[in-house]
Amino acid sequence: MDTAAAEESMRTPSSTTRTVGRPEVEDFLITEAALLDEWKLGSWLELFVPGASMQVPTTDQWELGPDAAGYFVADDWDLIRARVKRLQSRKAHAENPHSRTVRLVGNVRVLDQDGGVLKVAANFVIHRFRDGHAFQYAGRYEHTLRVEQNELRFLLRRAILTNEAMTPGARLSFIV
Repeated sequence: MDTAAAEESMRTPSSTTRTVGRPEVEDFLITEAALLDEWKLGSWLELFVPGASMQVPTTDQWELGPDAAGYFVADDWDLIRARVKRLQSRKAHAENPHSRTVRLVGNVRVLDQDGGVLKVAANFVIHRFRDGHAFQYAGRYEHTLRVEQNELRFLLRRAILTNEAMTPGARLSFIV
């Protein structure tokens, strides 16, 4: 999909106005966690609306926007797709072989629903194992989802780390 088509997809509201409850959001986030833990990145990418974005603010200035350079990750749709392609190739040396992860998602909340757009929040803990070391990442998600007829999809995927600092070796080469 070209950039113009992706932007149109973002502007086009969902044709459904069905009400979404916490259990459906929780199932969506647990499914996403399983896809990432199982390194099914192609299927994970299908959870996004073309034109969506993904953000991971830095741990010290998470309140800044992505334009203020306070982000570890500020990917538009093209960069999300490129990230998945690179992680699936042998060119991603930091993730070849890929990290083993276990993600726990909890305290899921539906914050607001305005037609086909849903604001949700949840907490997460990710245990990452790589090169004989274990790392723990904790934080919260602040996502914007599009409500479609039979599914939810990301418009904005935002992971805010609670860690005060990253320990040596605690790279973010995997998807938080």
